[in-house]
Amino acid sequence: MKRRDLLAGLAVAAAGMEGQQPSPETVYIPKVQRVEDRKFLHDFMDDFSFVDLVTAAPTIRITHIPVVLDRTKGPYGTIYGHISKNNPQQQAFDGNAQAVIVFHGPESYISPTWYSTAQAVPTWNFAVVHASGKLKPITDKAALHELLAGLIHKFEGRYPQSTYDFSKLPDNYVYPMIGMIVGFEMQIEEIEGKCKLGQDRSEEDRQSIVKHLPTAWHEPTMAKFTASFYERQKLSQKV
Repeated sequence: MKRRDLLAGLAVAAAGMEGQQPSPETVYIPKVQRVEDRKFLHDFMDDFSFVDLVTAAPTIRITHIPVVLDRTKGPYGTIYGHISKNNPQQQAFDGNAQAVIVFHGPESYISPTWYSTAQAVPTWNFAVVHASGKLKPITDKAALHELLAGLIHKFEGRYPQSTYDFSKLPDNYVYPMIGMIVGFEMQIEEIEGKCKLGQDRSEEDRQSIVKHLPTAWHEPTMAKFTASFYERQKLSQKV
């Protein structure tokens, strides 16, 4: 079935669905792009842990933060993180408001010249995971300390040569800072994986995509972007 025919059919079906519960899905996922392998999704969430925390109560708010996943707590796992105490998004940490946490994976423009046929159009390939649930606040200082220790252990562990030890920082330094944040936990109620990677194309096209992606344009690395930003700041201060 062509996509336009599918959409037309869905539009007709929707006319008779008034009063029914809306789909819990937060992102459109064609069947070929849907990923349901739980381990793959959890590994993805661990690898790409800097997320968009999205809430809509009382208004739409999006905060960009690192999080940590506990795979063992709840049927789909539980996500932990924190935001500034000054961030109004904490109003959604009431255990009732629905939230979505978006994990972004790699993405790239795909040139139609990579395909075996001249009748082709460009596209953009990407991978994401959406985790939905209700946010519960973590305000106990000891629990917040444990949350921070877990986050730091996860990300500092990516630097094998690091000698940083969060547990050795004095309480009179750490706990005033802990008082400036609000933690949260979100037991995942729905998990959606979407990998739009050209897997519906021919084997020849898929191999060509893999071959050409290393030569594709990619956004600057964090190192290059940071250095460029610092240089721009210096130049603007001289004006």
